[in-house]
Amino acid sequence: MNLFRTGILMAFLTGLFIAVGYLIGGGPGMAIAFLFAAGTNLFAYWNSDKMVLSMYGARAVDETTAPDLVHIVRQLAEADGLPMPKVYIAENDQPNAFATGRSPEHAAVCATSGLLRSVSKEELAGVLAHELSHVKNRDTLTMTIVATVGGAIGMLANFAFFLGGGRRNNPLGFVGVILVSILAPIAAMLVQMAISRSREFEADRSGAVLSGRPLWLASALERIESAAERIENPEAEANPATAHMFIVNPLHGGGLSGLFASHPSTEERIARLKAMATEMGQAPKPGPWD
Repeated sequence: MNLFRTGILMAFLTGLFIAVGYLIGGGPGMAIAFLFAAGTNLFAYWNSDKMVLSMYGARAVDETTAPDLVHIVRQLAEADGLPMPKVYIAENDQPNAFATGRSPEHAAVCATSGLLRSVSKEELAGVLAHELSHVKNRDTLTMTIVATVGGAIGMLANFAFFLGGGRRNNPLGFVGVILVSILAPIAAMLVQMAISRSREFEADRSGAVLSGRPLWLASALERIESAAERIENPEAEANPATAHMFIVNPLHGGGLSGLFASHPSTEERIARLKAMATEMGQAPKPGPWD
C-alpha cells in the first residue's frame, strides 16, 4: 500500500510540474517544463549522492578508521543481500544519519559523529538497518527525484512571479500566473512531505525486520529526537531541502509543523515499533553486535 501510494503521489507531482509549465506558458511552456524535469532528474540521478555528502563534509571510513560502524553495516548488508555500501561519517554534534545513492550498487550510508557518541551498538544497528532499508527500497533515488521536481516547480513559479512567465500564453491570464506562483510550490511541498513520511514508516518496518529487534530502533529514535531538539544541525539548516533524508528531522521548525513535516511523528513511529516487538514476542536483549 505504501509503495502504491508513493507511486500515485509521484505521478501527481510530475503532472503538477507539467501543468505549471502549461499554465505559465501554454503548450510551449509545458514542453519546456517536461524537458527541464527530465534534465534535472538526470542530473540528480548521477550526482545527488556526491552533492549531499559534500554539503555535510562527510568523510569516507573503512575497517581501519571506523571498525565498529563498518562492521555493523557489513553484517546488515550481507543479511539483507545488499552490496556493501560506502560508509561515511559527518562531523556534526547532532545525532542523526542518512543514506543516499541512485541504487543499491551505488549507495552510501552516513552517520554523524554525534550519533556514534550517543547510542549503543544495538541502537546503532537499528538506525543502520533503517537506512539500509531505504537503500533496498530505492527510497534514496525516489526522494532525490521528488526533491528535484519539487524544487523545479518552485523555480518555475518564481520565474512566473518575477518575470511574468509568458502571461499572453497563459490560459488563466495574469491572475493565473499569480495563483500558480503561490499555490504550486505549496502543493509540491505537501506532496513531497507525504511521500517522505510514507517511506519513513516503511523503512522503520523493514529495518526492524532486518535487525530482528524493533525496540533497538525505537530506543534510538527516542534518543535522537530528544537530542535533535536541543542540538542544531547548521548544514541542514542551510540546506533544508535535504532534511527529509535524515532518520529524524534535523531542523528546528516552527508553526504548521504537522502539515509540512518531512517525517512522521516520532511518537507514532515508536508506538508502531513497540507494537511490532509485541507481535514478534521479543524483548530487548544483547545481540550479535556485542
